Amino acid sequence: MTDHVRVTDPRSGGGAATLRAYLELTKPRIVELLLTTTLPAMIVAAGGWPGWGLAITTLVGGTLSAAGANVINQVMDADIDEIMRRTRGRPIPTGRIAPGHALVFGVTLGVVGFVWLWATTNLLAASLSAAGLLFYVFVYTKLLKRTTTQNIVIGGAAGAVPVLVGWAAVTGSLALPALVMFAIVFFWTPPHFWALALRWEDDYRAAGVPMLPVVVGVPKTLNQIAVYSVITAGVSLLLVLSMGWIYFVAAVSLGAMLIAGAFSLRLSPHQAMRFFTATNVYLAGLFLAIAVDGLLL
Repeated sequence: MTDHVRVTDPRSGGGAATLRAYLELTKPRIVELLLTTTLPAMIVAAGGWPGWGLAITTLVGGTLSAAGANVINQVMDADIDEIMRRTRGRPIPTGRIAPGHALVFGVTLGVVGFVWLWATTNLLAASLSAAGLLFYVFVYTKLLKRTTTQNIVIGGAAGAVPVLVGWAAVTGSLALPALVMFAIVFFWTPPHFWALALRWEDDYRAAGVPMLPVVVGVPKTLNQIAVYSVITAGVSLLLVLSMGWIYFVAAVSLGAMLIAGAFSLRLSPHQAMRFFTATNVYLAGLFLAIAVDGLLL
């Protein structure tokens, strides 16, 4: 690993700088998005507010697990992160954090997250969280990312696990609405990430990562984005029978926005990052509607 990375003393920038670097390793913005789906699932599972204690402990455990997965991912991807313009400023490629230190940090976060969830919620929630971490690290990062265009399709399951964790934390089991919410995030992930891949296609090509635009070209990628956007919107309607009118209105309107954005992108591929932002708005808005409806039902 060190053959590809400029390793320096992580203390060279001072304590505050080192803390910022470790925080950066956890990818807080991605963790925030993952947790956006956890709490609404808990609300629906509980038939209302699950209680501050359970909500906070579950979110803390989910944060630890997701952060650990992100850190380990960056250790494993340090060689390609150094090549890509989008990622070369991360703590490991810049030498602010040594790979070995980052690995210990990531594993520690994952283990603590598992133990925390087991102690404060239940074994199923803890096991699902750990499974999401392991799937992201070993199936997506290790096995799929550098070998197939379907990397983000299959690997997207890891990002959908927090929904199951939230539901399991409340009920100790899983149910159909939780699986539908899992499916929404699962099918949402490819068009979301492929939009990013369109913007950074040259980066992925330089790093030898077979993201869809690199292998099949932009037109076919745009077609796949449209297909998965339609599927995502359609799957979201499966939750209507379990929710109220607020969710129904949100699912229809946000789904129409997502589909329209995907087809508009086919005409203006240079607007990939605008669509990327729109996918974030879609998921956040949809799960906000789930939370509101769950509180009002």
